[in-house]
Amino acid sequence: MSKQVAIIGAGPGGLAAALLLRHAGLEVTIIERMDRVGGRTSAIEENGFRFDRGPTFFLYPRILEEIFRTLGRDLYQEVPMTRLDPQYRLIFGQDGVLDATSDVGQMQEQIAQFCPEDAARLPAFLKENRLKLDSFAPILESEFGSWTKLFSKEMLKLLPLVRPWRSLDTDLQSFFQDQRIRLAFSFQSKYLGMSPYQCPSLFTILSYLEYDHGVFHPIGGCSTVSERMGEIAEEMGVRICLEEEVQEVLFSGKRAVGLVTDKERHCFDALVVNADFARAMTRLVPEDVRPRWNDHKIATRKYSCSTFMLYIGVKGKVDAAHHNIYFSNDYVRNIQDIADNYTLPQDPSFYLENPSVTDSTMAPEGMSSLYLLVPVSHMHERINWEQEKMTFREVAYQQLERIGLGDVKERVVSEKIFTPADWENQMEIYRGATFSMAHNLLQMLHFRPNNRFKELEGVYLVGGGTHPGSGLPVIYSSARISSGLICEDFGLQTNLTPAFANH
Repeated sequence: MSKQVAIIGAGPGGLAAALLLRHAGLEVTIIERMDRVGGRTSAIEENGFRFDRGPTFFLYPRILEEIFRTLGRDLYQEVPMTRLDPQYRLIFGQDGVLDATSDVGQMQEQIAQFCPEDAARLPAFLKENRLKLDSFAPILESEFGSWTKLFSKEMLKLLPLVRPWRSLDTDLQSFFQDQRIRLAFSFQSKYLGMSPYQCPSLFTILSYLEYDHGVFHPIGGCSTVSERMGEIAEEMGVRICLEEEVQEVLFSGKRAVGLVTDKERHCFDALVVNADFARAMTRLVPEDVRPRWNDHKIATRKYSCSTFMLYIGVKGKVDAAHHNIYFSNDYVRNIQDIADNYTLPQDPSFYLENPSVTDSTMAPEGMSSLYLLVPVSHMHERINWEQEKMTFREVAYQQLERIGLGDVKERVVSEKIFTPADWENQMEIYRGATFSMAHNLLQMLHFRPNNRFKELEGVYLVGGGTHPGSGLPVIYSSARISSGLICEDFGLQTNLTPAFANH
């Protein structure tokens, strides 16, 4: 009889793991408390409008493309996508607009309007980060289960290239003088929920990925990727139990042997945790069986920022790019308010998606769906969202005036508000930190909860809370790493090795 694997959570990591494990011949069951797959990548459908709940940028499809190829499928046939060019519009509160494009010549012309010297250095930045990604990818796409790997020859050789002693912004100063241009190549640290002044310099590769590998829009939104993965999983024989909530993990000593849900009891040979790591451990696993990751240690980790969300359906078309990012006039102060002061900024930076300019399926005819995200602190005693929710809603609408969209509020026909308290209470995310544990040096690689979770026997992790970290590409990578470990532990021969040669 085949080995049984249970997966808590049908987010992108859980779905990718289910596909790979089922392909390897294992019996797989996913337990998901929501009424649909996707987790933070699920769709919100309101009054004929469709919104991505979380990620709207689909980046670096190579990893998921390889996973689909392992299954004998073509990602782009299964999930039609449009590559965006320009990728996004950047609006600087200090003055200036930049339409980011992967056309290096056009990008240099735009950067030259801010600083000619910075424009000249763009090719060097791209060249160095191409080398950085190619050199570091084998580490990001393989298990990092031992601290001894930190001192391996491979890691030590990378130090002059990765420069871990620098922040992302400090590293960019080697290429770009103008703060606005550095922001254009560092705001991607927000994909990790971090400030460019604290994020490790390794993550300059994030902006490089966008320029060399593209920014894609899956038709129907990023949620369609997870939806199609769920459909394929069921076609392959994966059992997906929706609207079923895990209440407890059962143990025999340190070995996880079963789950109790609000509907039934599940037994298994291996457990994959795709739920938010900190929330799942503190809610589902007795503290005495996880002393190295006890409640105190979890509480004292550094966590990412959160987000205040408005999912808005409006009459008519909206004169904005597909992706729009506004940088506060005092960006440093804005970051300090979020990361250090735990206060709500008065002039917050924000991100606006206007997908209807690309994709007519996102809104009823003659209307537009808008996704407005404002980075804010994770849950903290200094901010009471029950009191601040509607006031900050007004701030968010007022900020749209800064990009020439002051009439949006008057055209609203559908609106859904989501605060950090909602991320915590409705989506079961610890402290509402939407990007999980922060990605500082002491919470990366071996210091992050390991894919083969050594505290508990038979337990494996996927998602943003484990190695390699947050963001769709690396979440898919975590699924491939953990699936490979499960197959290895079961003595199965698989072909889950990353195709580094195809970079």
